[in-house]
Amino acid sequence: MLKRRMDLKSIADKVQHEVNVVQGNEARDVSYVSQNTFANDVETDNAFARSVEKLLHVNGWSGLSNFTADFELYDQHGQRKPDGKADIGDYIKIVLPGPMPENWVRVIDCSAKKHCVDFTVQPTHDPASPNPEQVDHFFSNEARSIFRVERVGTTITASEIGRHEAINNQQPAAGDRAIVNTAIAEGGWLFYQKLQWKLLTDCLVHL
Repeated sequence: MLKRRMDLKSIADKVQHEVNVVQGNEARDVSYVSQNTFANDVETDNAFARSVEKLLHVNGWSGLSNFTADFELYDQHGQRKPDGKADIGDYIKIVLPGPMPENWVRVIDCSAKKHCVDFTVQPTHDPASPNPEQVDHFFSNEARSIFRVERVGTTITASEIGRHEAINNQQPAAGDRAIVNTAIAEGGWLFYQKLQWKLLTDCLVHL
């Protein structure tokens, strides 16, 4: 009987958490990881260099499939960087498939060590927007995404690490996007996000 009560409480807590997430009052953390192991150090050295190149050339993330997003890198002044690498202060425009609004993130941190390279983004406004208070993304600006490639021995690991992913449906940040943001974010967590980021992490380790 006690176990049944505990199970029912656990279910009730999960349901309440989901309600709070949809209302934009709570957040989720989620990660996607891919790995590839190579035959020797020379192969791994070459593969890791290619992984870093793919990671930082964000424009190359487009076209992973017919159902994934297109990505466009912009500098801190809002000008296109068609051949550039992601750097602190840059903007990234994310264009989802279908009739969806554009989503924008900004690079807020970069780290490059011998065997680990990553950068972090947070939702932000369209750099051309006259209203920088608005967050042009379906997640709130407390959310963070870390994109990372690292090498341990002859294994390369690529990760997309999502933290504090709360839906951007509160005013004034949501603007006129509150309902659309809720629909996109819930759909993303159920299906789209897994498809997008798993294809990307697979690509980064050459699977």
